[in-house]
Amino acid sequence: MKDSSLTQSAPASRDLGQARAGSPAIMAVINRTTDSFYESAATLDEAIAAVEAAAADGAQIVDIGGVRAGRGREISVAEEIDRVCPTIEAVAAAHPQVLISVDTWRHEVADAACRAGAGLLNDTWAGTDPKVAEVAAAHDAGIVCSHTGGLNPRTDAHRNRYGLHAAEIVDRTLAGVLDLASAARAAGVPEDRIIIDPTPDFGKNTYHSLRLLRDLDRFVDTGYPVLLAVSRKDFVGEAIGDVPPQDRLHGTIAATALAVERGAAMIRTHDVRATADAIAVTLAITGEAEPKHTVRGLR
Repeated sequence: MKDSSLTQSAPASRDLGQARAGSPAIMAVINRTTDSFYESAATLDEAIAAVEAAAADGAQIVDIGGVRAGRGREISVAEEIDRVCPTIEAVAAAHPQVLISVDTWRHEVADAACRAGAGLLNDTWAGTDPKVAEVAAAHDAGIVCSHTGGLNPRTDAHRNRYGLHAAEIVDRTLAGVLDLASAARAAGVPEDRIIIDPTPDFGKNTYHSLRLLRDLDRFVDTGYPVLLAVSRKDFVGEAIGDVPPQDRLHGTIAATALAVERGAAMIRTHDVRATADAIAVTLAITGEAEPKHTVRGLR
């Protein structure tokens, strides 16, 4: 039963069906933090400028977060709301065509974000707070069902329970996201508002994350849109060598092209223009989209 404290709102309908295999949407990362592992938009003005640039480069979704995933100082619910909601309100007013996602695991933040204009809840900590799904249902918002291997929020996300080369990582990750999808439906979220995310690096080592990408078709075959968040992550750096986040773009683009070819419906990225180019070339090769400018040999 839904918490009676979650008041029903009536936002405009959001068509998440436009993000699908063969036509993936780009989700731009907008971190309203001061300590993110790669890029931060520490002020409201910086965040709005980052959204402007992302939208101009082809992002259809912006994912606004107020707390870094890893360890750091405690951020209260009130402080997280203060970080994300003014940005959401500004983006909703300036870019009504852009779907606003909020990266949070707390239902109080999710509720405030939806009231400010968010239409997607990116619950990167795998249903730690079950009321997040109730918020999604109350506001007719989408929800991302992720997998973190049972980790609590803001713990060391590379710690895992599966062993170094655990063969069951795909089965267990798939079962985890499908269980959360079922819980979201039970909370009242329509099936077409549910997205699944295998969540590389969270509760997984590099071997696990690589295996998830190798078997991404198993997630796509569920019929749920698959979000892939691989941008500059540790497994990319380790696949290349001992490479820090600022030097992981080329590796990220390789992983992105593979994910698009295998049916990812959303790509979460720090690098919108490079990602858009990678998607365009991949879909032109697979035949799912036409090249955008074809005059070679005609002049």
